[in-house]
Amino acid sequence: MSNQPRVAKVLAALLVSMTTGAIVLMALANDPPSAGPFCLSSYYRLNPVDRAIRSLAAQAPSRWNCIEIYYSSTRAGNILQLASLSGLAAPEDINCHFVVCNGLGGGDGQIQSTEKWQRQWSVIPGRTWYGTGQTVRICVIADAKAAHPTDFQRKRTEALVEGLCRKFDIQRDCIYYPGDWQ
Repeated sequence: MSNQPRVAKVLAALLVSMTTGAIVLMALANDPPSAGPFCLSSYYRLNPVDRAIRSLAAQAPSRWNCIEIYYSSTRAGNILQLASLSGLAAPEDINCHFVVCNGLGGGDGQIQSTEKWQRQWSVIPGRTWYGTGQTVRICVIADAKAAHPTDFQRKRTEALVEGLCRKFDIQRDCIYYPGDWQ
């Protein structure tokens, strides 16, 4: 049994490392390390993209042929807050189909579908947008100057776009991102 000193050293090192790990975790207590964009526990708290794509109205495969992603020009928000900031009477009047939250007003990466999407209505062209009646508009809560989209928002927006493309056979060259989208 010439291996006994080695086994004892390995067990001692294991005991020290486990004790150190336990002390670090206890020191963090209710302040865990921040979850990154690929943290499974944070990801599983969000609704699946397929659920966000569903609507109350029937969805014709040829209904949508284009997707536009744009920034809200706000640092925080959700559907209710965007409607209020826009001076709209009700959140149903918001002029987009989806809102992707950034953790300030809604969960980071949370996808909220609007009433326009639920009823499969077109977005109304306005002074800042001149798209067609077959364009799906996705609002990402971010200010391009100061508050850029989070990693979660980017991943969830890309997953939403992928799901919409798959469901409605939208071509990749008909997807428009903001100029500084990465």
